[in-house]
Amino acid sequence: MSIELDFFAVLAQWPLLVNGVLWTLGLTAISAVLGLLLGIGCAWARRSGPLPLRWLSVAYVEAIRNTPFIVQLFFVFFGLPAVGIRLSPELASVIAMVVNLGAYAAEIVRAGIEATPRGQFEAAASLALSRVQTFLHVVLPPALRKVWPALTSQIIIVMLGSAVCGQISTQELSYAANLIQSRNFRAFEAFIVATAIYLVLSMGVRALLNWAGPRYLFGGRR
Repeated sequence: MSIELDFFAVLAQWPLLVNGVLWTLGLTAISAVLGLLLGIGCAWARRSGPLPLRWLSVAYVEAIRNTPFIVQLFFVFFGLPAVGIRLSPELASVIAMVVNLGAYAAEIVRAGIEATPRGQFEAAASLALSRVQTFLHVVLPPALRKVWPALTSQIIIVMLGSAVCGQISTQELSYAANLIQSRNFRAFEAFIVATAIYLVLSMGVRALLNWAGPRYLFGGRR
């Protein structure tokens, strides 16, 4: 029995694929920025915040890191309407991805902060810097430098996890591939193409983050 592959039938639907790629990159970009900010805020709260905020941060991190992303997504999209909060698939996807990335980023950033030498805190104190100034200008940049490879990998994981968002009709790449195969019944070819695109996206986003991090987030431009 011979199998005839027809990738042209899939590639002929390139506008759907392009739209899916753009949605995937857009979701990833928004989630990376907001999720990283949320993670940094939680990392600060767990180390230096008031006790109630520490407890809240711990509860949030543990709840998100110990539940599946698809359950978090379904809770946002299907669960919140029960209390009167109705969201579009795209907005629900962004919220779920930000919340998910924020919890993992919090622990990664906290590890970088814990590795900061005590001497840096003492130097900041000698300059009469406030706790916020110390955190933002003395502690955070070297901490991000230490953990940036781990943060980059987590952002890639969240980008790949966005494929689940197609389950609530967010028009990302896996949704596009599924729509194409439903039209031409070329499921094997459609998902082979989607796999190749995800691979290229992962490599490209990783290279971009490795280039942008040292120039714009820590250490100044080089």
